Amino acid sequence: MEINQKGVLLVVSGPSGCGKGTVLSHILEDKENYSLSVSFTTRDPRPGEIDGIHYGFVSKDEFLLQIADGNMLEYTEYCGNYYGTPQSTVNSLLEKGVNVVLEIETVGAMNVKNIRSDAVLVMILPPSYEVLENRLRSRGTNSEEDITKRLLRAKEELKALPEYHYCVINHEGRSHEAAEQIRRIVEAEKHKIERNNMILNHFYQ
Repeated sequence: MEINQKGVLLVVSGPSGCGKGTVLSHILEDKENYSLSVSFTTRDPRPGEIDGIHYGFVSKDEFLLQIADGNMLEYTEYCGNYYGTPQSTVNSLLEKGVNVVLEIETVGAMNVKNIRSDAVLVMILPPSYEVLENRLRSRGTNSEEDITKRLLRAKEELKALPEYHYCVINHEGRSHEAAEQIRRIVEAEKHKIERNNMILNHFYQ
């Protein structure tokens, strides 16, 4: 008898400037055990984009059918196009033992949480608002107005923090440590009693 070998559905959020992209890039280097979920979209492919790698490109009718069939974990409409996460793709990877990563904002994360009780929600945080502001300014690509909007948006997003299962602080220059903390969370989740019913039924009678 072994610990549950199914993958974990990992939902990761974090305010702009927290460095979640860098943290997740470290995690996704382990291609055997982790996979970034490929979203479906109704927009046309851009030059260099490959179907099934960058997005799953589908027609609007097909996307709406996926919604009607309950196959979308979460979805949104932006500039006349739909974007969403198909459950079938996620489930297929989880059954193979692959941990599936969804990098989405807080509203989408709450939608996934409501649909999937097995989802594990992790919020990546900066050490402080001051550090977050410094990171946004150091990019040199954001206007003062944009920085203000992003900081206000961050405060709104972080109101959802109590709804998440875990938080990981991404300290400056230590993104590898944050990634390792998330890997440990995933490993701990696989050992939860509720994910190991066969073991529970065998030993607890």
